[in-house]
Amino acid sequence: MARRAIRIDRLIAVMGIAVLVLGGVLLWLATQGQAPRDAREPVSERVLRQARDQLGPEAEVQLIEAGTGRVVCGYVASKPRGAAVSFVSRPNRMLLSHDPLSTEFRALLATNCPGFPEPPSAASVID
Repeated sequence: MARRAIRIDRLIAVMGIAVLVLGGVLLWLATQGQAPRDAREPVSERVLRQARDQLGPEAEVQLIEAGTGRVVCGYVASKPRGAAVSFVSRPNRMLLSHDPLSTEFRALLATNCPGFPEPPSAASVID
């Protein structure tokens, strides 16, 4: 009996089809997973979560204003009725005005929240 040999061009075609099928299956599996937490989490909860991660469990959101896209700006305090600092919140990161990246913070604020109100001066605040 003659030994049957696999031709190279047929082997390349079969391997190419196998790679395409495997890639399709992997793409389908990747898109069938859960939606990212950022996509289903309301903005107010996202900002509070980010604030508590950075400032502690007593952090309080005092103001949220919509920015461009999924960016929001506002004021947050480390404790209830405490001194507020401004923030820029993106889905994956929150920058505070007193962070070391102050240049990046000011650029994000100017780009994404151009009408964001300035905090009142300490002299004009009366308790």
